[in-house]
Amino acid sequence: MAIHIQEYGDPDGDCLMVFLHGGGVSGWMWDKQVAAFAGYHCLVPDLPGHGFSREDKEFTIRSSAEELLLLIEERANGRKIVVTGFSLGAQVLVQMLGMRPELIDHAIINSALVRPIPSASRLIGPAVRLSFPLIKYRWFAKLQAKTLYLDEEYLERYIDESRQMELKTLIRVLEENMSFRIPAGFSEAAGKILVTVGEREKSVMKSSARDLVAANPRSMGVEIPRIGHGLSLAKPELFNKLVGAWIQGGELPGECRRI
Repeated sequence: MAIHIQEYGDPDGDCLMVFLHGGGVSGWMWDKQVAAFAGYHCLVPDLPGHGFSREDKEFTIRSSAEELLLLIEERANGRKIVVTGFSLGAQVLVQMLGMRPELIDHAIINSALVRPIPSASRLIGPAVRLSFPLIKYRWFAKLQAKTLYLDEEYLERYIDESRQMELKTLIRVLEENMSFRIPAGFSEAAGKILVTVGEREKSVMKSSARDLVAANPRSMGVEIPRIGHGLSLAKPELFNKLVGAWIQGGELPGECRRI
């Protein structure tokens, strides 16, 4: 089954923008971004196992990257290509950059884990099987939503999709997430790469951001003060300014600290 794609903005716009969501959510997390960039042609996929692509349960970062690269090639028509990814979607974006270093003009990599965690990977199956029944409870879903800065506007969607995700899909997504590392071709990516991380994120996320910046000479990293995992949801206006400045070659918002 093909990845489900939602289209927004101007189909004739001179820029093709693709937004890749994080694990456990789906394309709706980018609502405030597609509204802000309505002058561009925006594509918002639901990754396998998520949202309207939930029936396509065989998620891997590599296969998702392959399918999205084909999609971009079909839709590009010589336009500038901008891809933004958050968390799991950011890992897919890193893989895309490694596979087709010349294709993407601007990449915004938000909170991508690129340091494998072997100990956590071994425990994923047993831990998820124990905790999975809690997904059915509203109080548990609300706690999870809070960590992603999901407010009442998105809470019901998040709860509904959490309840529909299958156990084996969640395990697979987490295994892929915890074992991901920077692909060899990433160092050759020719576009402009912006790497972001929140000040309140875990140390492994900050280390991952530094690794990505060090791995490609055309990349730049910024840390966002007083933010954890979920900048685009926590502060959409700031995030949109950041993306707009990166695309247009302007000055980044003053809150951003270089890393």
